[in-house]
Amino acid sequence: MRGANTRSPGRRVLRRRVAAGCAALLLMALTPGPATGSTPSPPAPPAPSAPSGDGTGGLDPRITAIMHKPEYRNARWGLLETDPAAGRVVHSLSPRTFFIPGSTAKLFGVSGTWRTLGADHRFVTPLHAVGERHGSTLTGDLDLVAQGDLTMGGRTRPDGTVAYTDLDHTYANDFPGATLTPENPLAGIDLIARQVRAAGITRVDGDVIVDDRLFLPEPVFDPTPTPLIINDNLIDLLTTPGDRPGAAARLDWRPKVAPYEVTSTVRTVAAGRPSAVTVTATGGGTRIRLSGTIAADARPLLRTAPVTDPAAFGRTALIEALARAGVSVSAPPTGPNPAGRLPRDYRGRPRVAAYTSPPFVQYATLILKVSHNLGANLDMCLLAVTTGSRQCMAGFPVLAGFLDRAGVDREQAELLDGRGGNPADRATPQALVQMLTYWQRTPEAARFREALPVLGVDGLLAENCRDCPARGKVFAKTGAAVGLDALNDRLAVGAITIAGYLDKGGGRYDTFYAGVNGASTPTADPTEVLSIANDLAMIAAYLQEG
Repeated sequence: MRGANTRSPGRRVLRRRVAAGCAALLLMALTPGPATGSTPSPPAPPAPSAPSGDGTGGLDPRITAIMHKPEYRNARWGLLETDPAAGRVVHSLSPRTFFIPGSTAKLFGVSGTWRTLGADHRFVTPLHAVGERHGSTLTGDLDLVAQGDLTMGGRTRPDGTVAYTDLDHTYANDFPGATLTPENPLAGIDLIARQVRAAGITRVDGDVIVDDRLFLPEPVFDPTPTPLIINDNLIDLLTTPGDRPGAAARLDWRPKVAPYEVTSTVRTVAAGRPSAVTVTATGGGTRIRLSGTIAADARPLLRTAPVTDPAAFGRTALIEALARAGVSVSAPPTGPNPAGRLPRDYRGRPRVAAYTSPPFVQYATLILKVSHNLGANLDMCLLAVTTGSRQCMAGFPVLAGFLDRAGVDREQAELLDGRGGNPADRATPQALVQMLTYWQRTPEAARFREALPVLGVDGLLAENCRDCPARGKVFAKTGAAVGLDALNDRLAVGAITIAGYLDKGGGRYDTFYAGVNGASTPTADPTEVLSIANDLAMIAAYLQEG
């Protein structure tokens, strides 16, 4: 059986990707299970700020049955459920013990940024004319001043909401099934270009420059945010089977910006055969090549390649967009971003265009629904900017102050990024439940709750519990940390976690956390992690029913 799980080239590639680092993502389950007939559990002793129970007594027997599965024999469980309105603890298991949080750590950073910037905060990215205007000609430069906008219009629907898919394209190289939103990744750049033309400029006798001085890249953060982000700093590569086995596969990619070039030698193989597509890049990342096979009956297969220089990429994208809008630029469109030409400030330099983002609550929803790692790390940089600092690490004192005001015991959390993917990250069940309880006391309680994945409905809980009574009644952030155990040829599941709200009816929403650290899969097949993810989703379902 072990050989069968590792023989496929596609599976070997996936094993390497899972082993490459901790995935701050709760994998969507393969087979959602039913949750019926649970018995209400007796409440634990009161005092939600200091729960004391440390056993599984009183838990739904279906939950204890999950905890006693063989894959958890060396694992550690944490669980906490409180009824904030009544001020009581419902269930408690190791509430003050540090656990690897995975992406449940995003609850801290997103909350801090939400409350610091405001749910309705919008990012306005201006374009300034630096030079002399003579009729329709600008002798000088157009400077795009990046403001840390997460999507620059690339996911914005006509109604102003931000689009997402249940498994985001940012995970395409790590997990099968990632898909694209239909929106144009260059929408914000195109809008700015059209505004320049509408302002009466048809020629720029100079250059286009991206001003990315808002903050410095922080290499501790993986992925590393940049002040200008277009399409999550990724090139999307979509491979579709050809008409018959042996035929060349079809390729589409986006956004098409020079000097990036994409070629493919992927061939179509017989239905049922493995699909394995490899991406290699040369030329500083601008020459991308796909190779491998795709089965004739396979769905379109998405892969991504990184944009290696986001500022240079954005500069070229804007020059090309200006050309489409009828504005010529004398400078060559490709090449490095000439940041040395930027002025000290923009006083007296007219703003000729700007892109205004959707409200921050839309970005928070994107980050929480799909576990958007780049966006979560960006939050820390945005918090730093509010202090006037360009160092992303300066965001942590801002977050600490917020957590103090929110009533979260921050000594029960340890963070070195915003996404929950750093090996140093830890959090107790109590700290996470305190964070969730804070929102219940605010006028934005419903808004925050609905920004979380909903069990059986959307985000990273879309495929769990689709037919059980708890469907649509659990709102929760999920998390995972998974790596390869090469010694035993299996996967070491550092953490699978879930934290959020249980709709108990009548307007009551219990806060909860459930997590396991130290589980193992029987083999190195990455799909076996999905059963552990489903176990945590089902524990949440059983808690909701109780």
